[in-house]
Formats: sequence, structure tokens, C-alpha cells
Amino acid sequence: MTDQPDYDAAAIRSEYPETSVMPLRASVDRDKSPDGRDAAAAYNTMAIGTPLAELEARDITAWFGDHMVLEQVSLTMYAGQVTALIGPSGCGKSTFLRILNRMHQLVPGAALAGEVRLDGIDIYDPNQRLTEARRQIGMVFQKPNPFPAMSVYDNVLAGLKLTGVKAGRDARDHLVQECLTKAGLWREVRDRLRQPGGALSGGQQQRLCIARSLAVQPRVLLMDEPCSALDPTSTRVIEETIAELIKEVTIVIVTHNMQQAQRVSNQCAFFLAEQGTPGYIVEHGPTEAMFNSPQDPRTADYVKGRFG
Repeated sequence: MTDQPDYDAAAIRSEYPETSVMPLRASVDRDKSPDGRDAAAAYNTMAIGTPLAELEARDITAWFGDHMVLEQVSLTMYAGQVTALIGPSGCGKSTFLRILNRMHQLVPGAALAGEVRLDGIDIYDPNQRLTEARRQIGMVFQKPNPFPAMSVYDNVLAGLKLTGVKAGRDARDHLVQECLTKAGLWREVRDRLRQPGGALSGGQQQRLCIARSLAVQPRVLLMDEPCSALDPTSTRVIEETIAELIKEVTIVIVTHNMQQAQRVSNQCAFFLAEQGTPGYIVEHGPTEAMFNSPQDPRTADYVKGRFG
């Protein structure tokens, strides 16, 4: 495999503002040797030694201009679990998800009150850098968004390039294989690593985006309806990937598929916005209880398909 080519990070961010590429967390800055051994060693140390993260939203209220879209939303997303956000369209699920890694503030006119705590530290505290939140909380979007002109190989490594992390060829090769394997894609693309990422199928592109997120070792992975545009086979593979990833990252997923929420999640939160009111959480708890013995009749009606 050849050395990683140079890319204009500013241009990439401009063309793809919703990229799931996030900066590499902790203290990996640059390797100290030409072959990248130090960078690879530091990366592997983080992967082994970093505990799973808990994410907590406290009293989140959000606006777009004068329009309040969420009101007093509080939710704990437990370490090492999958939390599913369910509810009808327009109830604020995706907005809430974007708030969890400070993407909400990228929208002109957006405002926010409340706290988002990653292991007890508010990521919106003025002393906390935006890049620090993005280092630890990655995002996979509803529509696959690989960099189409980049090869599969370079798509996986894009986050390292954007953050200035250098690694030797062997370290890069190992990282690409590891992340593609975790995303359930390695066997399908191992002979096509130099082909453009945009040439893959939709399901493969989504798994490539997952691999790209994993390359920078996030502690939390946010997924906004990652299977909504995929066929049943690709959806199954993504769900199998989620089941494997939960060993390493805390996952929060938005889904409109109730069967999927039951299959993949440990915890579930039901959002609702009624008659033009802001979105809020009606009920949350263990997924089994939410589907089999919900406390609120509106939850029961929704999970049984009576509305929404």
C-alpha cells in the first residue's frame, strides 16, 4: 500500500460539513519516528485502556430562532449500552442527537439551554473546546457520506489526516484493516481499497462511514437512522456491527423501526411533540419494559403501531 496522500482539510470540511470524521482523542499528536511506531503504540494503548463512557443530558431546551423544538429533556445514556431514541417524525430526536456532540450550534439561529455531560464533564462548558467534544463523540448520519473522490483506504484514514496525526505505512495498513473489520466491511473491500469510496453500494458506504468514525477512537457513537435507506440485508449487517461495537463504544441511535429498536437497544426513550408543542420525553427505560409493559398509554400506542 502506498503512502497516504495530502488533502486540504478546510476544503473537506467545507464540502462535507456533516462528515462523521472527528479528531483523534487524548494525546496522540504525531509520531516520533519515520515508520509511525509511536503513534500506533499510543493508539493501541488508548483502545485497550480507555473505559466506556456515560453520556448524560440535563434539562435540554433547544430553539431554532424563536421556535422551541425541545423542552426540558433529560436522559442518561449508560456506558457500554445502546440507547434508542424513538418517536414520530418532528418530535426532536435528531435535534437531540446533534446536541449531544455540539452539532446543533452549527445551525444559524440555533440556541440551547442545559448540559450534556460526558463522564460528568459538561461538553458545553466555556472551558471545553469544541474539538474535544468531537474527539470523543462521533456521528454516523442517515445518508451515507463517504468522501466520493477518496479511495476506501483514504476514507478510513481521513480523520487522522484532518487532525495532523502521522503514522507509518504499517500502522495505517493495520488501522484500515482493523476498522473495516469492526464495521463488517473488510472481506468485501479488501481487494478494492484503492477504489473510490463513492463506488460502493449504499450499505457498504454506510459501513465505510462507521469505519471512518472508528478510526479516531470515539468513546460514544451517535447514529441517526443509519439503516433507513438500506435494504434488509445491509440493515442486518449494520445491526450485527452495532452488537459488536458496543463492546468498545457507547451507542445512541435514532430509529423509526420499532423492531430494530427492540433488536439492537438496551435502553429506549420515547419522544413526542403534540399539537405544535416542543418535543419532550414521555417515558424512558429498559427496552424490554418499554415495549412489553410501558407506564404511559401513549408509549404503548406508539410501540404497537397505533400512531406515528
